[in-house]
Amino acid sequence: MSDTGVMAPIRERLGRRPAQFGGLYAGNARAVIERGFRVIRTQNWGVIATGFFEPVFYLLAMGMGMGALVGAVPGPDGQPISYAMYIAPALLATSAMNGAIYDSVNNVFFKLRYSKLYEGMLQTSLGPLDVALGEIFMALFRGLLYAIGFLAVITAMGLVTSWWALAMIPVALLIALGFASLGMAVTSFMKSFQQLDLVPVVLLPMFLLSATLFPITVYPEPLQWGIMALPLWHGVELMRQLSVGYFDGETLGHVAYFVVMSVIGITAASLRLRQLFLR
Repeated sequence: MSDTGVMAPIRERLGRRPAQFGGLYAGNARAVIERGFRVIRTQNWGVIATGFFEPVFYLLAMGMGMGALVGAVPGPDGQPISYAMYIAPALLATSAMNGAIYDSVNNVFFKLRYSKLYEGMLQTSLGPLDVALGEIFMALFRGLLYAIGFLAVITAMGLVTSWWALAMIPVALLIALGFASLGMAVTSFMKSFQQLDLVPVVLLPMFLLSATLFPITVYPEPLQWGIMALPLWHGVELMRQLSVGYFDGETLGHVAYFVVMSVIGITAASLRLRQLFLR
C-alpha cells in the first residue's frame, strides 16, 4: 500500500483543516504545546538553565566588577544611576532574546530537517500556523523562565527602583515572541548544521552594539541610526524605562516594533512550512 493510502484514514480520523484559512490553521496549536511540555519533562534541565546564568555572570563581572570603576551613568529619565542598574534591564532583554532564539532555532532545525517531526504533524489535521504557534509558545516559555529568574536576581540585588519593573515579565515575553517568530522563519530556510553557526555571529555583535553595556551616544551618529534599527536596542530601551518607571513618546514605538516583528515572523514561518510540506 502506498504512503498516500496509509495516511488517508489517519487524515479522515483527525479531521480536515478549515478551508477559511486556506489550510493554514486548524485551531489546535494546543496539541503541539502539550507535546512540547511532555518532552520538557524528560529533558536535561541543566541544559536549559545554562542560558539563565550567562546574563547573571555578565551582571556580576560588568555591573559589580567594572561598575566600581565606571561610577554613575544617566538613566532613561536623565537621573544618575549605578552602572549595575544601567545594564541589568539590558541583560534581562538579552536573556529573553537568547532563550527564545536558541529554542526557536536549534530545536526547530532538528525537528524540521532531521526528525521530520513537522512533516508528520502536517499529515494530520494540524495546519502550519498551528505548528508555528505551538513551537513559538514553547520558545516563549523558555524566555519566560529566564526573565523571571533574572528579574528575581536583580531585585534581590536592589537594582530595580519601581513597581513598573513587574511589567518587565510581559515585556520580556513580547521581546521573546518577536525573536522566536523571526528565528523560526529564518530557520526554515537553513539546510545544514553549519548554518546554525551564523546565529551567534549575528547575536553577539547585536548584543555588544545595542547600547547594552554602553550608552548609544558613545557611537558616531551614523552608527547610532543603524543601532536604532536593531530589535535588541528597542528591547533594551523599553526595559530600562520600565526599571525606573519612566516613559516617553518612544515607549509605544518600542512596543510597536516587536508587535510588527512578531506578526511578520509568525506569518513568514507559517507560509514557509506550508511551502515545504503542503505542496
